[in-house]
Amino acid sequence: MDDPAGAVSSDTVDMVIRSSTFEDLFEAERPRLFRILLLVTRDYAEAEEIMQEAFVRIWERWDRVSGLEDPRGYLYRTAFNLHRSAARRALVAARRIVRPAVVPDPYEEVAQRDEVLRELARLTPRQRAAVVVTELLGYPSDEAAVMLGVRPGTVRTLTSQARSALATREIRSDDD
Repeated sequence: MDDPAGAVSSDTVDMVIRSSTFEDLFEAERPRLFRILLLVTRDYAEAEEIMQEAFVRIWERWDRVSGLEDPRGYLYRTAFNLHRSAARRALVAARRIVRPAVVPDPYEEVAQRDEVLRELARLTPRQRAAVVVTELLGYPSDEAAVMLGVRPGTVRTLTSQARSALATREIRSDDD
């Protein structure tokens, strides 16, 4: 007989081990599994949900589980696996929420823009125009040529010269 606190007697446990019905397992283990999950989760609703899911999974596989020496072990392992999986999912979700968004530093943006403008100022006016139209505005060399009033090959040459000049200055500044 079950005591008022919901503990299951050893006779009931022995009956479940020898029993071949899911209903017997459910009736015998439900109170104990719930109490254990409640201690682990410290949340009534979560413990209830995990317990129900564990019993559903056992019921779905009852043809195999009923043949085990002790189906209770499979039930408890299933319940704890469900709990661990839920905890992992919650941790991943919390990390996504807590991870601070990358906020660009406005001073860094100004400094980068200033550096780009200084580097562009060092180029010849034609090189600067070719770089701005092709690299910064993204036009292909044939359209940039129409805008600049030169041939497409000239745009490619000016852009190449500008890159080379900027790379040479970069190397010199690294050596300083």
